[in-house]
Amino acid sequence: MLTNARFSTPSMNNRLSTVQFQHPDQGRGKQRTMAQRVLLVSSLILIPLFTCSALVDNSMLTDLKSKYGKRAQKRGVELQKLLAELKNADTKTKLKKVNDHFNKFTYRSDKEFWGEKDYWATPIEFIGRAGGDCEDYVISKYFALRSLGIPDKKLFLTYAKATKQKIPHMVLNYFETPKSMPLVLDNYDKRLLPANKTVNLKPIYSFNADSLFLANPSAGLGKSLPTDKIKNSKWDKLLSDVRSKKS
Repeated sequence: MLTNARFSTPSMNNRLSTVQFQHPDQGRGKQRTMAQRVLLVSSLILIPLFTCSALVDNSMLTDLKSKYGKRAQKRGVELQKLLAELKNADTKTKLKKVNDHFNKFTYRSDKEFWGEKDYWATPIEFIGRAGGDCEDYVISKYFALRSLGIPDKKLFLTYAKATKQKIPHMVLNYFETPKSMPLVLDNYDKRLLPANKTVNLKPIYSFNADSLFLANPSAGLGKSLPTDKIKNSKWDKLLSDVRSKKS
């Protein structure tokens, strides 16, 4: 359970900024440091390796086989083929197909998969193990869509409360414009739906590489939040792992 969340996001000049929130379920469940979580994703977002080139290449396929076996390599090939097929598709088709693809993977807790309370997997780890928790789905969907040319300014990682499960949750939102109703890519409700058609999510805020917004219950990104610069190197290890495509 996420409580007293301290969120950090990189500003446009790649410096880190921070703002504090309090989760609605404060006092219930386990404590997590969200600064670590967002810093890890922020580090990924800043990496040109995946956002400017193919998500899956021959080097990644070799790594998948050596680290996770032939089945993992096959999953990489399947994703590679899908992304090639979607190269010239319309945006909604890209969103739906990528969402459907990763939602075939199995949900597993960080404790079960990684032996840690809170672990954010790189795309190769998520593909290699064919599973993970909500953040892992979001990260891989994000990079797949960025590799297909979806602009970063339209993709937001959104922290929410899953009302049915009564737990913190993360989804990927696509905004056609800053004021539009976003489409939600979720691993719980696997359909690609406008946010106003979802029944299990209470959004708290959305963020990407440049911005942090309080959720707007009607439509659009909501209120942009001021941030203060901080220094934090927590994301260095994952940054290095993703750049070298290591698990």
